[in-house]
Amino acid sequence: MLAQTVRQIGLAAGLTVFLAIAPAVGARESEAIPAYIATAIADPARPAADVERDANRKPGEVLAFAGVKPGDRVADYAAGNGYFTRLFSGIVGAQGHVYASVPASLFQYENIVKGIADIQAYIVKHPNVSVTAGSAIDVARYPEKLDLFWISQNYHDLHDPFMGPVDMKAFNRAVYAALKPGGIYIVLDHVAAKGSPADVTDTLHRIEPSTVRREVEAAGFEFVGSSDLLANPADPHSAGPFNAAIRGHTDQFIFKFRRPLR
Repeated sequence: MLAQTVRQIGLAAGLTVFLAIAPAVGARESEAIPAYIATAIADPARPAADVERDANRKPGEVLAFAGVKPGDRVADYAAGNGYFTRLFSGIVGAQGHVYASVPASLFQYENIVKGIADIQAYIVKHPNVSVTAGSAIDVARYPEKLDLFWISQNYHDLHDPFMGPVDMKAFNRAVYAALKPGGIYIVLDHVAAKGSPADVTDTLHRIEPSTVRREVEAAGFEFVGSSDLLANPADPHSAGPFNAAIRGHTDQFIFKFRRPLR
């Protein structure tokens, strides 16, 4: 009992220190933000809830790193509440298209059901967006080749029992096939501590960056680089992203991969 109490105090203290430091930890990487990205972010029609998330998500710098541009075909995989779907729509414009992809396993969660309903309402006035649903791998297949495949804070879920778990070799091969030669694959997720057990994806909703890189490169992708825009070394990596003390301030990595031109 004493040992358990000490561990609990240690975790609480760690999170307290984290919260004290986190606001001072900013992006250590500067990205020039193209006008078309800045314009999409500044759109007064964006939901207030999306705008509130901008401070933690740094969409201008993050999307500049991804390289999304007007006319692109983009997959927003596990689109959630549509935060990035709406931004992609504004960026790619009428000549581009955004596929809000939803693995059917996620529909067991009420917030996902509501989020997709919100996206479907958005589509009424934004025909450059469509919702696709199906199995985790089938929904990663599209009617046209993509310029960008985007998965944010959900790659780790693919490893979890409620998702199958998904055959990651088959999944990443499907992403490879979905992209044009030279197409970009972005993985943004919560960092797990080095040496974490495999089930950390389920227990803490995190994943080791090295696991992602190994799995994606095994499918034939080239590693382009990483961004520390959402990194936070003050994160103790001991609590999940839904923990109230750490929510919105987790240490996150962004990996950029490319399907080779040949």
